[in-house]
Amino acid sequence: MEAKIIALPKVEDPRGSLSFIEEKNHIPFKIERVYWIYDVPGGQVRGGHAFKQQKEFIVALSGSFDVVIDNGSHKQLFSLNRSYYGLYIPCAVWRQMENFSTNALAIVLSSTRYAESDYIHDYKAFLSYREEYEKQHI
Repeated sequence: MEAKIIALPKVEDPRGSLSFIEEKNHIPFKIERVYWIYDVPGGQVRGGHAFKQQKEFIVALSGSFDVVIDNGSHKQLFSLNRSYYGLYIPCAVWRQMENFSTNALAIVLSSTRYAESDYIHDYKAFLSYREEYEKQHI
């Protein structure tokens, strides 16, 4: 499965709106960890890595930011600015978050618990990993 925007349920009434996420229903994995990113200074970039196993679902709960996805041969930019949709990112994909608005708040749902060994921080190492990954997943 490739990176893609997934619309979430949006329940509206005069008191306000409500959205929710159910694992293995709205997102294609079991949630093992949740973290959030906030207070990002202007011009800063987050991410700049890939995961060997971890899949993620990112939602802009407040404000906006861009997510650049790179599969080693193609880059795609996703702008997140609504709390009723999010970006699914599969494993073996380089990701970078940028252009954070003032008071932006990102929540990230992860398919794995934190493991430093799952991270690929070097882009050249990512390209080598991705090449092997594609051979195994054809």
